Amino acid sequence: MDIWRVGRADRRHWRTPDVILRLTRPLVSIAPGAAAALFTATAALALHQLPVLGLLSPPILATALGVAVGTMLGGGERRRPGQAFVLRRLLRLAIILLGFQISVSQIVSLGAHGIVLVAVATPATYLFIALCARMLGVDARLGALIAAGTSICGASAIMAANSVVQAKDEDAAYAIAVITLLGTAGMFLYPAAAPLAGLAGADFGLWSGASLHEVAQAVGAAFQAGEAAGHAGVVAKLLRVGLLGPLVVILALRHRGAERAPTPWYLIGFAFAIAINSYAPPPAALKAALVTATTFLMTTALAAMGLSTDLRALVRRGPKPLAVGVLGTAFISLVTLALIKGL
Repeated sequence: MDIWRVGRADRRHWRTPDVILRLTRPLVSIAPGAAAALFTATAALALHQLPVLGLLSPPILATALGVAVGTMLGGGERRRPGQAFVLRRLLRLAIILLGFQISVSQIVSLGAHGIVLVAVATPATYLFIALCARMLGVDARLGALIAAGTSICGASAIMAANSVVQAKDEDAAYAIAVITLLGTAGMFLYPAAAPLAGLAGADFGLWSGASLHEVAQAVGAAFQAGEAAGHAGVVAKLLRVGLLGPLVVILALRHRGAERAPTPWYLIGFAFAIAINSYAPPPAALKAALVTATTFLMTTALAAMGLSTDLRALVRRGPKPLAVGVLGTAFISLVTLALIKGL
């Protein structure tokens, strides 16, 4: 009889409405934040179709929109679980899919001098920015994010780095704002500076791809000097993107220690995607769909980050982080130019 009563109690505990409630409660908690991020990302993709705003990538537009909305509406406690879920899960999936845009053949086509150029300039820039941040009294975590965005690939690198650095959302938004401002300026200044620097064709494309921050900025500048320059810029930039995995592993060891650093499974997936794209590439239609999915996921993740950010907190950071970004941008520009001339 006691067993029967326990069984009945257990059945009452797992009544259908209770089971449904337990299963749907996590979905209900993340729905407001996830919906807000999806709406912001969709708006950014729509704005990207406009002539002037098309110069900015959808992830950057999503960040700006998210910051604006987050500042106006405040923190939004109901949105936080969903925003955290989107920022953590979708970002890592986007990084994995980013590997399908890189292949070993692209790296080889850059040539030995191009590979040496990126291999030297990228870590040198990261270390220089980290040193500048320390000298100017900028928080080490914020400095690491600015260094990652400047030396690797802009917003994508900042968010990947922040998955292990774990700086505040306001710091990540500040870093993205800095590299967006400086990289966009470079996209317009590089073509004008090319004659003064004595660069043309593939060399100019290599300079753009090896030093400008965002993929869109590097490609936009490189193609202004012709198709050969554009292709060189794309390959150089993608080679820098390929260094994202090693950077995150190093940051995880540095900021968390060998024992506490988590296994970066998404970076293993990133490397696996590069291998597939190199030796068993997907069909053109599927690859185009993967590129679109990557952009959408990254845009949604950065929208979530922007929505978690209060612009007033960014203003309180002061001008020093911006100075770090300016110094880092000048450094990578001059170092890559010198290496192109010297190699």
